[in-house]
Amino acid sequence: MKDKTILLTGGTGSLGQELIRQLLPYEPKSIRIYSRGEWAQQDMSQKFNDSRLRFMIGDVRDKDRLMQVMTGCDIIIHTAALKQVPTCDYNPTEAIKTNIIGSVNVVEAAISNKVDKVIAISSDKAVHPVNIYGASKLVMEKLLLQASNYTKTKLACIRFGNFNQSRGNVFELWKHQLETTGEITVTEPEMVRFWIHIGDAASFVIQCLDMMQGGEIYIPKMPSITLKDLIPEGTKVKVTGQRAGERMTEYLFGEAEKPIDKGDYYIIGG
Repeated sequence: MKDKTILLTGGTGSLGQELIRQLLPYEPKSIRIYSRGEWAQQDMSQKFNDSRLRFMIGDVRDKDRLMQVMTGCDIIIHTAALKQVPTCDYNPTEAIKTNIIGSVNVVEAAISNKVDKVIAISSDKAVHPVNIYGASKLVMEKLLLQASNYTKTKLACIRFGNFNQSRGNVFELWKHQLETTGEITVTEPEMVRFWIHIGDAASFVIQCLDMMQGGEIYIPKMPSITLKDLIPEGTKVKVTGQRAGERMTEYLFGEAEKPIDKGDYYIIGG
């Protein structure tokens, strides 16, 4: 990372901010934060107060703008996405524009600018998807892996589960509910999800950037936890039922995939 120019799409998000905290000690030349939120960028600029950070307003849907901000970049970390399952299902065309067409734009702009490495953040919901969000991430994975076959730019994906300290996570929701109503809502207590600390996720991204060769999907080993195991004992719970687009259990890889066990993580392809 030393003396490299790095671009983070969706860089004002929870993972983007954690990545910046962990990337700065590597002494990059600059980190470009690319996102739509001017107030989030203003808040970040005051929080970090580092001259190596460059804040750039833009949308991954805008290929011309991506071509501009990727000029001279060495590394792209693509985190920008619409991520809420109900929101994506209710607004499928918007999810497609951001998660699929936006990813096409990122890949094409990176290749045109001869960027060295592109790594994109995917989700376990891309495995046998049952909602628009998961389906859009599956398409993104296929897009990057296919593109790696015809360019010198190295492209790879990381498939994560849930971040336990991301903005809008279930713990924030429960804290707010306890403060206002004295009880929490749970869709299904037996629902199983993979969890990873956001600091560990950012560290894994940096690790993958170091070892990626192009055409891989990296999957960290994450504990699977039922929702009921996350609920503090004695908490009053209201069960609301499984929502449309949700399933009881997520999966790390599909039936046709052949993951290789690398100890702390799995790798597919490459």
